[in-house]
Amino acid sequence: MSGNFGFGPTNPDDPENANQNNSGGPDFNELFAQFANFGINPQTLFAAGAGGSGAPLIAIETLREISRRALSTHPELPIGSIDLAKTDEAFNIANNWLDEATLFPASTKTNLSAWSRRDWLDASLVGWQQMLEPLAEGMAGALTEVLNQTAMAEAPELAGVTPIMRAFMGSLIATQLGQSVGQLATSVTGSNDVAIPLFKTAALESRLIPQNVDLWADGLDIPVDEVRIFLAVREAAAARLFAHTPWLAQYIRDAIAAYGRGIKIDINSIQEQAERAVDSGELDINNPESISVAINAGLFKPEQSATQDAALAKLEMIIALIEGWIDHVTTKSVANRLPTLPALSETLRRRRATKSPTQQLFTTLLGLEVSPRKMRECATFWFEVSAELDATGAKGRDELWEDPAFLPTAQDLADVKKFLSSTSVPDDLSGLI
Repeated sequence: MSGNFGFGPTNPDDPENANQNNSGGPDFNELFAQFANFGINPQTLFAAGAGGSGAPLIAIETLREISRRALSTHPELPIGSIDLAKTDEAFNIANNWLDEATLFPASTKTNLSAWSRRDWLDASLVGWQQMLEPLAEGMAGALTEVLNQTAMAEAPELAGVTPIMRAFMGSLIATQLGQSVGQLATSVTGSNDVAIPLFKTAALESRLIPQNVDLWADGLDIPVDEVRIFLAVREAAAARLFAHTPWLAQYIRDAIAAYGRGIKIDINSIQEQAERAVDSGELDINNPESISVAINAGLFKPEQSATQDAALAKLEMIIALIEGWIDHVTTKSVANRLPTLPALSETLRRRRATKSPTQQLFTTLLGLEVSPRKMRECATFWFEVSAELDATGAKGRDELWEDPAFLPTAQDLADVKKFLSSTSVPDDLSGLI
């Protein structure tokens, strides 16, 4: 197998390649042609490579183009006055109920309570870009290190390729992210359905996506109005939590950054995996689509370090705590009001176990799978915290979100009494307002 692994001339002796660069350096025309086969615009890639290290690796323009293209393959319905009236009503009910279940106040009210799929996609892109940029930096840094070492040792001409390959890694992540976000737009039911803070505090208003709400309700023997209220309660609960935990987005980015910094590329190991894949027919090095599928499937994923394992455990825990809190507060809000709650909750659990929006994305990009069991354990934890604190349950429970130092570890979930006895929280809620 060629050591070029798909990024060199297919056959240097082919007459059709007679016009290639014969200086011993890389042939950029051939390189760009193969980048284009991955769906990456070579002109954009060259501009990014020449732009230095100051620009983000995940270009927002690329992310927008790819995500919109992915969404365009699905039908989209516009938002009408009936949609707005129904979602306004659902949020009014949801916020009235939530006022009794949490001390976090309602997020800012706007005149737009409903979004189209395209609205959600466009509004969320900056949040996605900022959230995953540390991963792109880690992967690009690992690739740059390998290329620099190779250039110093045996192939000095590779030094000129380093900026372009670094930009390629950013474009590869942007492509994967854009495709994932475009697909997510067809299923998320609200602006915060992914259960991670993507929006700036000023833009944390609760919104539903009517087309996806109807899709979620399709096939259920439950009135769509009750489905809408249930999803509105979850959406409004998430918006309240995110609006009053300004540290949360950076906490998640830091975990992703810690994972990214630990990425190492072992060329010998990757080449051995590739050779085995070629021999078995799993990989065709002359087919860029086959290479892309292999990368997405994790064929060349390096072994994780202990630091990376810890970063993923931290990320899984915070996502499970968020989901668990939303589950708990939603149940407290609607338990005696929606007779269909058991059926709605079971539908949510079943779908989350197979195709949770956040699961889809993080599995693709990080190999992280937040177990449904962990989410259930966190929901139970929040219920037990409220029960232990009795009359001050909501106050003490929500105060734990004041600082990440107050939140439980995975080990704390099994013994709530011990956790609470060892945790000191503020005497007031001044930081929540």
